[in-house]
Amino acid sequence: MEHQLLASDLIFTKGIADRDNRVLHNDSIEFLVHLVEVFLPRRNKLLKERLERQAKIDAGELPGFISESNSIKNENWKIQNIPEDLRDRRVEITGPVERKMVINALNANVKVFMADFEDSLSPSWEKLIDGQINLSDAINGDISYTNENGKVYQLKSDPAVLIARVRGLHLDEKHVLFGDTPIPGGLFDFALYFFNNYQALLKKGSGPYFYIPKLESWQEAKWWSDVFSAAEDFAGLPRGTIKATVLIETLPAVFQMDEILYHMRHHIVGLNCGRWDYIFSYIKTLKEHSDRVLPDRQVVTMTQDFLSAYSRLLIKTCHRRGAFAMGGMSAFIPSKDEEENQTILAKVRADKELEAINGHDGSWVAHPGLADVVMAVFDKTLGERANQLDVSRDSDPEITAEQLLTPCSGERTDAGMRANIRVAVQYIEAWISGNGCVPIYGLMEDAATAEISRTSIWQWIRHGKSLSNGEKVTKVLFEEMLDEELQVIQKELGDKRFQSGRFREAADLMRRITTQDELIEFLTIPGYQLLD
Repeated sequence: MEHQLLASDLIFTKGIADRDNRVLHNDSIEFLVHLVEVFLPRRNKLLKERLERQAKIDAGELPGFISESNSIKNENWKIQNIPEDLRDRRVEITGPVERKMVINALNANVKVFMADFEDSLSPSWEKLIDGQINLSDAINGDISYTNENGKVYQLKSDPAVLIARVRGLHLDEKHVLFGDTPIPGGLFDFALYFFNNYQALLKKGSGPYFYIPKLESWQEAKWWSDVFSAAEDFAGLPRGTIKATVLIETLPAVFQMDEILYHMRHHIVGLNCGRWDYIFSYIKTLKEHSDRVLPDRQVVTMTQDFLSAYSRLLIKTCHRRGAFAMGGMSAFIPSKDEEENQTILAKVRADKELEAINGHDGSWVAHPGLADVVMAVFDKTLGERANQLDVSRDSDPEITAEQLLTPCSGERTDAGMRANIRVAVQYIEAWISGNGCVPIYGLMEDAATAEISRTSIWQWIRHGKSLSNGEKVTKVLFEEMLDEELQVIQKELGDKRFQSGRFREAADLMRRITTQDELIEFLTIPGYQLLD
């Protein structure tokens, strides 16, 4: 396709359709150019620093708390403020920025909708632009959707508060080049959402609110805070107009929560326990440490010591600074079978009761059908309060680096390994076909669970671990299982769905990223090359 030059320094490799001009126009592009020029070099340096840190861990170092910022940890400072419409976040729903999803999520019995440009969106150019248009329409109150049967979906009068999750620092936007370099995907998402919507959001008493994923250090947090300050200056807004919640979903970041809050203090309102990505990051970060290999992912739950320590430390750190401590995702999907549904709701209830009792200010669901159950749990715990900022956990014993790094016991089973393969292949197939949020075996899966599945197997192969039946995990065993489980998937889905899908491509990608000697950091990076 012809390259189309639209701004002094940005090249768009896709033609821009008339409808795209609603969000991609000269003013928003000028703003994007400004951000890219200022922040691209620093972003690239931060990614280089990630690799340097990881090389030290691969060589035997363990991540830990950083002593040079003890003054930050020991002083009594607080974050700037939390806007009125973000003070009660007891239930948040997450999902991709597709039109019907946006309407259903904003209409659900929740306080916040996190509209996701990241782990639950397969970032084809069309989906990204459509997503920006959908959110603008929702903010302006004129969004509707009619399905193929003529059913009309419309926004109710008092929808949930909108927060946009942008892509992580590691993801490029390959359709927009600065010179010959793809620009950061997160800057693209942020620039369009902020520029096109900040006036309408502020006018209705809300604001430009963001979720920031996959941070690994306070330097990366400061980068984002500086991006926000530059945007506020560009638009003539007071410092702290933009607000962000940061996901603590990488192992390196859990050791720098105070520093992240401090360096984002004008813009941050809370941290979130991104538990699934955190488990993935634990595997990926400690990939060369044979004494810290996790068992089947089904047994790695929040009751495990290292995850419980992570949740409690996050609550204590946030509440000391006047920031929210958000709980993790419940990925269950309600079942049409009444008995099965009661079992699912009981599991969700138990999980959320643990979070509420621990002191979290709210929690996530992936399906509107779970909102009432989680709302009831937090209503009961909160009573008349809007949040649990008063729960300090000050009397807790100090949480050590050792506790945060403790591996959990449990078996590696033949059935667990096969389940990992089936989930990862089906998720990758959906993702490269354009769908980043997929129901598989009763769970709403996004990229994190596929990442856990494939990195677990990679690590078992790497360290020659054995399954509970005594069989050693090797590349050969994995490839045999992959071929067998591909046939299981075909049988489960039927020939027609299987042949019309991209399952063989997905299996090839799964094979490549699981058997090569160097661990691929994120499956979405090679996966992105298979997207338009």
